[in-house]
Amino acid sequence: MAEIQTRDILQDLATTLHEQIEEFQPTVEAVDVGTVIEVGDGIARASGLANVLMSELVEFEGGVPGIAFNLEVDNVGIIITGDYTEIEEGQTVRGTGRIVSVPVGDGLLGRVVDALGQPVDGKGPIAADRRRPIERAAPGVIERQNVDTPVQTGIKAIDAMTPIGRGQRELIIGDRQIGKTAIALDAIINQRDKDLICIYVAIGQKRSQVAQVVATLEQYGALDHTVVVVASASEPAALQYIAPYAGCAMGEEFMAQGKDALIIYDDLTKHAWAYRQVSLLLRRPPGREAYPGDIFYLHSRLLERAARMHDDLGGGSLTALPIVETQLGDIATYIPTNVISITDGQIFLEADMFNAGIRPAMNVGVSVSRVGGDAQTKAISQVAGRLRMDMAQFRELAAFAQFGSDLDESTLRRLERGRRLTEILKQPQYEPAPLEEEVIIIYAGTHGYCDAVPLERMRQYEVALLTFMRAQHPDVGADIVAQTKITEENEVKLQAALEEFNQTWVTPDSAVETSSGDSA
Repeated sequence: MAEIQTRDILQDLATTLHEQIEEFQPTVEAVDVGTVIEVGDGIARASGLANVLMSELVEFEGGVPGIAFNLEVDNVGIIITGDYTEIEEGQTVRGTGRIVSVPVGDGLLGRVVDALGQPVDGKGPIAADRRRPIERAAPGVIERQNVDTPVQTGIKAIDAMTPIGRGQRELIIGDRQIGKTAIALDAIINQRDKDLICIYVAIGQKRSQVAQVVATLEQYGALDHTVVVVASASEPAALQYIAPYAGCAMGEEFMAQGKDALIIYDDLTKHAWAYRQVSLLLRRPPGREAYPGDIFYLHSRLLERAARMHDDLGGGSLTALPIVETQLGDIATYIPTNVISITDGQIFLEADMFNAGIRPAMNVGVSVSRVGGDAQTKAISQVAGRLRMDMAQFRELAAFAQFGSDLDESTLRRLERGRRLTEILKQPQYEPAPLEEEVIIIYAGTHGYCDAVPLERMRQYEVALLTFMRAQHPDVGADIVAQTKITEENEVKLQAALEEFNQTWVTPDSAVETSSGDSA
């Protein structure tokens, strides 16, 4: 009996196996596999990857990722984006068939990610169901439209004299530690509760400095509408090289959705250094200052992706604020001249002005916006023309006055006006000004309402005036915002309010009432 049961079990088992064998359909998976022939300094060379694509993700043994960077006749140059200490010659490397891409979408807002889009802020995984390649051709001429919508930075000197438009590329350039990043952060903070999404790309910076930037954005309530992409100085040069392209891909997703985005590259000098390091390690021929021959294309293909799209394509925009560091104020070196020629203007910060306490230390003579008044709110342009003229006259007269002491009354009046306008354009960090307050204080300065205010009291005068306008005449500022211009009726109200304030305001020390000056 037992033998019969055993035989039946074996027959059932044999039948089941036979059925499974007949139902089995073999599948063939072609995998592009190569062999590491050289490795070191974050670079590897592999043979055998016959079908690998440019910028394709590859994977070493142990799961370390890399990017195919050099496609040569008999080998592939790979930049390693992870820990390369465990990679050895003779190990296998396989292609993934995927071009380098990053997660995109609203799930990135408020997060800090690395150059591959992986979170580094300890807040868990990113809720993103879409990815975009980091490299993409810039929009064509027909796909774009004119840059005519302003990006309000909240910085009086920039909004008035070097306006930035949505879809523009405006360079921030200057020596180290004179306020380049501060301008970028103020621009981000000023977009709080507005419709402009911000992306901040930190390239080659110390982690402590990046942590400070994130803490500042969080403190001022600006992190919720911002994505921070970090490729710090301690990370491989490969990650520093791809970081701005990753940030740009994230911004392009918002642009494709019809939204407006602002991206800051801080800074492209270190980006060029990282690209030079990678290129030299891969034995690409060096050119001027040891940079490879395509160093101009490196930045042009990045910055040309900033655009304002045609309404038929959603009407979204991506505005770029690249930052470049100079040495001793020399803007005629290789990387600065390259980026200046690609961008639509520059904000030049001067070390001497910074050290003299003029902050932001913007040199109005060298700074320019090639978009001009097209991307300026009408209210700002109404007061900015006179401001730029007064500042130009002041610079010319100040240089002349150094060599002469016998100056006529008209010249002295213009010099005094220029000194007060310089004080008005000073602005504390992390305090971007609303549009109406920029207009009111610049109007007061250019129309002589603060000509009699002692120079050392200009800051107190400005604070007191704006507090007075908010409390006593809020309708004036509200009308400027609503109309986006100074109407004739509102200008009369503004002049009356300024006269009223000047009759009541006294200097804190002397308690002497100041006069209104001329109201021309």
